[in-house]
Amino acid sequence: MKRFLLLICIAFAVVPAGAQRVFSLDDCIRTGLEHNYSIRIIRNEQQVSDNNATPGNAGYLPTVDLSSGFSGTLNNNSNKLSDGTTEKTNGVHNETADVGLNVNWTVFDGLGIQATYDKLKELQNLGELNTRLTIEDFVADLSSEYYNLIRQKIRLRNLRSTLDLSRERLRIVEERYYIGSMSRLDLQQAQVDFNADSSNVLNQLEQVHTSRIRLNRLMALEDVEEQVQIKDSLITPNPFLDEVELWKSTLASNSALLIAKKNQVISELDYKKIKSRNYPYVRLNAGYGYTANWYEVGATDLQRRLGLNYGVTVGINVFDGFNRKREQRNARIQIQNQELRTQELELGLRADMSNFWMAYRNNLDLWSLEKENLVAAQENYRIAIDRYKLGDLSGIELREAQNSLLEAEERQSIAEYSTKICEISLLQLSGKIMDMFHD
Repeated sequence: MKRFLLLICIAFAVVPAGAQRVFSLDDCIRTGLEHNYSIRIIRNEQQVSDNNATPGNAGYLPTVDLSSGFSGTLNNNSNKLSDGTTEKTNGVHNETADVGLNVNWTVFDGLGIQATYDKLKELQNLGELNTRLTIEDFVADLSSEYYNLIRQKIRLRNLRSTLDLSRERLRIVEERYYIGSMSRLDLQQAQVDFNADSSNVLNQLEQVHTSRIRLNRLMALEDVEEQVQIKDSLITPNPFLDEVELWKSTLASNSALLIAKKNQVISELDYKKIKSRNYPYVRLNAGYGYTANWYEVGATDLQRRLGLNYGVTVGINVFDGFNRKREQRNARIQIQNQELRTQELELGLRADMSNFWMAYRNNLDLWSLEKENLVAAQENYRIAIDRYKLGDLSGIELREAQNSLLEAEERQSIAEYSTKICEISLLQLSGKIMDMFHD
């Protein structure tokens, strides 16, 4: 028994305030946006998309190459002259050196370059949307865990309050037992109930610890076991959401829907790129260079050339085994599939909105009802404990009143938390989740 009470004392111990940091929801979100690994990774991926969206990567700009080289030959020559004699020269060593600047530029390829550049810009926008989606998911997850930690702490307070009531009951029973007005059975039952409530407190401490660790992990704190404290101690749902406004915002701002529409645009640009191969292409090329040749035989010892070369190439693919037609048919199918995916997603969002809204309104009603029930349960317990002290109520009946009070507190806490989670889900669905963050 002494060891058990010692555990309870340890469980109730509080870490010194100086060793704790206090975080509001905004503080948690701000810290997470700066340090969370998933967000840092997606931002890096967005930077890659930004870097790729350039005219040069699309093919708008010419390519310029500067090259130089040196080569040589060592030959044994044998020349048969017109008079029938043969002239032989062994070990003839010739050398060539060159340096030049070459420019190549595709000025027209059936608007394929333009389609490629437009696709790169759309991929850049898609990267921004993916970053936004990741941030919104993060804010929703962190907010949910923040309020879950509040709920777990509320439950811990309720269980500790219940334990205090059981301790008071045990004190009363012990006093009456020692003066002979209560049986040992009453004392043992009070002790069993006290131990059960103590066990519940210990188990709930574990739940609080687990939720705090999850919150620390989402914020990516260096010390994941840091004893952070949250600023809020109550959950206050917003009862003023409007379903019509939320749905309009969903159609206009939902990140997943915007991504689906962006993928549809990208599919259309892929089709344009393939169609560009039906048209001719025009390519320009030019070069400026210097070449030197050294000869060991002949009338010329050294030949030098410095000059400009240029040209234009016009061509068209006449036949490629019907691959263009096949690729165009497939591209049109991909466009149709993206349209279907967008419509399917919109239908799913409408279903989610309906379900979340129903749950939100239902939990609001439950919250209002459970607040009334809690007042009644508190009054019921006050009457029960007064009657118990007077000896007009048994220990079992007092325990029932105590359990009813705990259950009423738990139901109100669950209704508050469930309403808040529905609120977070509705805001996330409608693209308004960042409204919870006030930077």
